Amino acid sequence: MTLHGRLLPRLRRLPVVTRLVLAVALTMSLVLAGAASIVYWRVRTALDQQLDDDLTTYQHSLDHAVRNGAQLPPGPSGSLRQVLDAHGRVLASSHAIRHQTLLTPADRDSVAHGATVRRDVGSLLPITPGTLRLRAHRVSVDGHQRIVIAAVRRGHRDEALRELLAQLAIASGLTLIAASYVGYRTARGALRPVERYRSGAATLADGTQNLRLDVPHDRDDEITRLGHTLNHMLDRLEASAERERRFVADASHELRTPLMLMRAELDVALHRPRSTGELTETLRSVDAEVQRLIDLSNALLGLEELGSTGHITRAPTSLANLLDAAVTPHRRTAERAGRDLDVDTTRVTVDIDARWLRPAVSNLVDNALRHGQGTVRLTATVHEGVLSVCVTDEGPGFSPDFLPRAFDRFARAEASRTSDGSGLGLAFVHAVATAHGGTVHADNAGNGAAVSLRLPC
Repeated sequence: MTLHGRLLPRLRRLPVVTRLVLAVALTMSLVLAGAASIVYWRVRTALDQQLDDDLTTYQHSLDHAVRNGAQLPPGPSGSLRQVLDAHGRVLASSHAIRHQTLLTPADRDSVAHGATVRRDVGSLLPITPGTLRLRAHRVSVDGHQRIVIAAVRRGHRDEALRELLAQLAIASGLTLIAASYVGYRTARGALRPVERYRSGAATLADGTQNLRLDVPHDRDDEITRLGHTLNHMLDRLEASAERERRFVADASHELRTPLMLMRAELDVALHRPRSTGELTETLRSVDAEVQRLIDLSNALLGLEELGSTGHITRAPTSLANLLDAAVTPHRRTAERAGRDLDVDTTRVTVDIDARWLRPAVSNLVDNALRHGQGTVRLTATVHEGVLSVCVTDEGPGFSPDFLPRAFDRFARAEASRTSDGSGLGLAFVHAVATAHGGTVHADNAGNGAAVSLRLPC
């Protein structure tokens, strides 16, 4: 495994603050190293240029003196000179180096063949004494070849560069420490609300109710928006938990009633011998309660399926055929009750999910037959891409205190909870309308109740 492959998993396990500080430190290190390199390069170039200018000037004066057989000039402060013959013997030299040869045999050979040698003696780091920069080339004197060497000391130049390196190192180190500290404080300050939100979420996980995160209202940054989003999520979770508690309570009551009735019927039947007719009547009563349980379970399953996914599959559907399929199961019930069931629609094609809309319309018709009176009218129209379905009856209508909660689960207008129906019909219609991106409205119109669906199609 490569070094990168080993380090990356370890870095990912570090806290976010540590990773941010490391990123800031690494970035600042690269920036400071680049800036220091540029500064060092520019200063060294300037110093080397000055040193080379002095060396070139001194070299020209030495060349002129050697050609004319004059005395060698002293040159700038700290300069050295040396003249060799073609065999490398020292003919003239500064007192400081006497008979020490400044050139290596390879350098002498290069100069003897006409090349100009430029070379530094000694290093900047580690510190070495007697550092020089020399320049040597060949000069002809009366048919004889001479090697003229001019050298200047680099002590001041090297000292200046070493001082510059020290200052750059100190300045870069202090800047890096300051940047890392500022990055640490900034990261801690930025992530402090996140930690507070995490603690709040942990408190919620422990069962605390009515929890809201302390989010400032005078800011609009990413962390603040996260806090508002979490508060919105907590509100929805609290509302969902409340609905779940209410749902469990209502469902348990709805399921308990038919089960108790079935148990009572069976206990009475088993208490003493019964005739065939009495047993048949008991079985019919039990069958009615079983059917009630089945209807309740199907309604609950349908609501949960639609509410958990909110997914519908639209497809072109004949509106007349859909309404006919929804109304047909209720015509016999209407005939037995001596009531009329009218359907008024046009033959158009709508883009809806018939799987869900058909039972929703069927529930509206069933409610009108079950709780209303007189003629039940089903009207459906399409205008500007909106399907409007309205079901009305001629009964007493909805009570004023029931209308605000008409589409709640298990909501009933009757005082008794043992009446026919589960209280889920209108809740299912509301869920279907919401899934289609539409609305549903219940009201009292004329001499009865009216429930209207409006769906984009």
